[in-house]
Amino acid sequence: MAEDQNFTADILWRILDVTRQLSTPIDLDDMLVQVVDVARDVLRAERGTVFLYDDENHELFAEVGTELEVEEIRFPADQGIAGICARTCSILNVPDAYSHDGFNQEIDRKMGYHTRCILSIPLVGLDNSLVGVLQLINKTEGSFSREDEKVAEVLASQCAVALQRARLMREYMIKQKIEHDLTLARDIQMQLLPERMPDIEGYDLAGWNEPADQTGGDIFDAISLDHRRVLLLLADASGHGLGPALSVIQFRAMIRMAFRLQSDLYSLHSHANNQLVEDLAEERFITAFVGLLEADDNLISYHACGQAPLLHYHRSTGETDVLSASALPFGIMPDIPLEDPGPIRMEKGDIFALISDGIFEQPDDAGERFGVERTIDIINENCMLPMKELTEKIYSAVVMHAGKVVQDDDMTIVLVNRELD
Repeated sequence: MAEDQNFTADILWRILDVTRQLSTPIDLDDMLVQVVDVARDVLRAERGTVFLYDDENHELFAEVGTELEVEEIRFPADQGIAGICARTCSILNVPDAYSHDGFNQEIDRKMGYHTRCILSIPLVGLDNSLVGVLQLINKTEGSFSREDEKVAEVLASQCAVALQRARLMREYMIKQKIEHDLTLARDIQMQLLPERMPDIEGYDLAGWNEPADQTGGDIFDAISLDHRRVLLLLADASGHGLGPALSVIQFRAMIRMAFRLQSDLYSLHSHANNQLVEDLAEERFITAFVGLLEADDNLISYHACGQAPLLHYHRSTGETDVLSASALPFGIMPDIPLEDPGPIRMEKGDIFALISDGIFEQPDDAGERFGVERTIDIINENCMLPMKELTEKIYSAVVMHAGKVVQDDDMTIVLVNRELD
């Protein structure tokens, strides 16, 4: 009896020592290794594994275990002996693994190992949420006892809290890194937007962009090819976040390079589209307006690939043409046939507006979209303003319309005005 009391006291001291060690800052993977090693040592088990609980997917997964030969094991949280333990949140002591219906004998065959007995202990955090399951295999002598279950329960309660803390810390650090990377990506993306629009005698140009996320799928550009010609670009990649942002940055670079090499609009479209078909995932595409303003002829030649509507305000009549897309979006299929939509002729006082769907589709509290007609009315009412101020008028009206509804899509505006004088 004295020997049993000394043994119990020794175990408790070791658990207290583990608690002290686990209270220090430690990486989650290192802590998992430490938990497994301590549990095996204290309970005299040959092997051990911690299965963490993935609440979102309702799965158990293991990254660290004794002689674990794969990077990760993952399975439904209601499957197998560990799944029973997780579901019931109670210790499961299996003295004969092969006689238990939940035991997967295939694992033993694959690993060349024979499992005799299993002790599965639920790891429950401070808020009574399931952190995971600690599973020990094959006690070095005999099977796991009731005393082992009591020791395991005490050990698991300490380990669960430590693992919960380490896991939250890992998630926080990952989130911080993602936030940092997204901030850096946004800085890079915003630096690619024109600091100022080209100066073309007789014309007033303005461009503006507001991403919905830290990085956006919209981009615009205006490149002066000489003093009388300007490349106009507005592109919108499907989706939000870093992937679409990288896609439009790549697209912008391709368009710029093509024009520097003096490609015509048809050749530019063909090369850029076919390249994007290869580069983009199947569900991804880019809608884009690519046009060339030729100030000497007062014409805008263009292809509107899925980018619509285009608004052409006529100063002489006060009417606005609403133009449709002239081709499919970039990246959907190779060798898309193109039809020339014909140039837009800019008379004095005319305004050509390139506006992404984030403006038109912004809803209010009742779900009503801002729409094309409201945009046209603002252009008509403020056609004499400088284009930068007209851009601000449009955005202010969208914000007022949205009320408390959060912006859920990127917003981009490019305006071209042929001045009256």
